[in-house]
Amino acid sequence: MTPSLPAPEPGLLLRLTGPLQSWGLHSHFNERDTAPFPTRSGVIGMLASALGRRRGQPIDDLTALHMTVRTDRPGVLLRDLHTVGGGLPGKATVTTAEGKKRPGDTGTLLTHRHYLADAAFTITLTTPQDTSESRLLLERCAKALRTPRWPLHLGRRSCPPEGPLLLGQSDDALHHLIHLPLAAQPPRTQATGGTPVDFLADRPLAFLPAPTHTISETHEDGTQASGELNDQPVSYHPSQRAYLARPLYRRTLLLPRAQFAGLGAQQLTALGRYLDTRLHTTEGSRR
Repeated sequence: MTPSLPAPEPGLLLRLTGPLQSWGLHSHFNERDTAPFPTRSGVIGMLASALGRRRGQPIDDLTALHMTVRTDRPGVLLRDLHTVGGGLPGKATVTTAEGKKRPGDTGTLLTHRHYLADAAFTITLTTPQDTSESRLLLERCAKALRTPRWPLHLGRRSCPPEGPLLLGQSDDALHHLIHLPLAAQPPRTQATGGTPVDFLADRPLAFLPAPTHTISETHEDGTQASGELNDQPVSYHPSQRAYLARPLYRRTLLLPRAQFAGLGAQQLTALGRYLDTRLHTTEGSRR
């Protein structure tokens, strides 16, 4: 007997891709790292920016949303060297914490910044509690992402998104997360059963409505946390920035070769076709 699928969850579908992304986790002083996937703090911060919320304003309603990430392309880790304050007269160099100027050879600061180059992710922001209040929040967020109050970026201000960011709002967002065309080249050979694609979430991934043919017995099933991240935002206030730890769950599904839509215009064409024929006209369907 085929197991029943979890109940549909309303939510937003987002496409996060661009030349560079950077989702800092442990950034400290002159060493700025990136997680290998979008973080909750980065994505919720992007929503707050779109809504026009200032750094000291509450974000409790946004942090109640669940985030699930599909890794279309993991990208390539890029390390960039930045210099600040070099070649300037003493009075124009970087100011120290004591309010003084750095003398001599210490006037130039070096920072190492890490990025994901050519990465692509598809994510959902969902609410298991299907109430009028939660749907109103999703509608407000969707409207803000279409016409953001402030410019949006993929983790850092130097990383603007490319192409459509908001794909749409759905009554069954997780179903579409599994079936949307992937922004990746088709594998050269079709592995038995399909090609492994990773999904990451902030809760056990049993809620993912995975068709039977995509379930892998040899890969992670997402029932146990694979790690912990300190990326649950409490406040973005500049002087009181705070985050909580949360578990990270991973699950691998085997997706068919035909779902890998290629890059550039080819992928965007396949994506537009799916949105027109599946998301917008068969909403709520799990066909």
